Amino acid sequence: MSNSILITGASGVLGRAIVSAFVEAGVTVRQGVRNLNSAKAGVPAVRWDYADPSTIAPALDGIDALLLMAPPLDAEAVAKLTPAIVAAKSAGLSHILLISAFGANYNEQAPLRVIEHLVIGSGIPYTILRPNFFMENFSEGFLAGSIKAQNGIFLAAGDGKTSFISIDDIAAVALAAFQKPLTGVELDLTGPESLDHTEAAGFISEAAGRPVAYHALTEEQMAAGARAAGLPESTIAYMAVLYSIVRGGFAAGITPVVGEVTGRPPLTFAEFARRNAAAWR
Repeated sequence: MSNSILITGASGVLGRAIVSAFVEAGVTVRQGVRNLNSAKAGVPAVRWDYADPSTIAPALDGIDALLLMAPPLDAEAVAKLTPAIVAAKSAGLSHILLISAFGANYNEQAPLRVIEHLVIGSGIPYTILRPNFFMENFSEGFLAGSIKAQNGIFLAAGDGKTSFISIDDIAAVALAAFQKPLTGVELDLTGPESLDHTEAAGFISEAAGRPVAYHALTEEQMAAGARAAGLPESTIAYMAVLYSIVRGGFAAGITPVVGEVTGRPPLTFAEFARRNAAAWR
């Protein structure tokens, strides 16, 4: 296993879970964050800012491996991550793990798929993880606010099903990928079941102790809401693509990878909701 791992995006929802899992397992990690005040206390941290490429090489100094994450919903991810991949190769890293997204490999023009090819072509031993939508989007991500304030989930997801996955399961697979190690592989990560958003709302309602409903929006309504929230047009366009994939049924696939890699079954949505009930109360 690599001696020291830099975890980018360490202050995000997934990044925090990965840092905690690695530290608990006794792995030496360094957090890469834009704002050092957002880093987990007691764990070494350095500035890592895609908008400031001068932060990248210093952050890799003394590092053996890299866990790389793109900024969420960023259409400019290729331009932002390319310098990091080049720097990782120059630093002679022994392993690079990319957090991509479920289904990215079905669209060769998708930004994350282009980044996958850059990582694979870098010559560094690599692991590609493609997790589906996070369960935690409902408890601490972009959907949490409307659930708590409006008892609602407002998306243009239609009645499409999604094999939601917990960030804890993603973190466990990432840890195993470095420990074993698992290199030269591309792994699609999902939860154990596929649910539509009405079914997800039902589990949240049961855990929260009050009704929470899914409201199916048109793509135009979702875009208008995102625009009113101040999101940039590139992010709105990215969201539109993501939820067209959900509506089309392409986020419904289930894989056995979490269980095969970690030796334990992935978290069910019902258990996730029970564990996170406090987030909606």
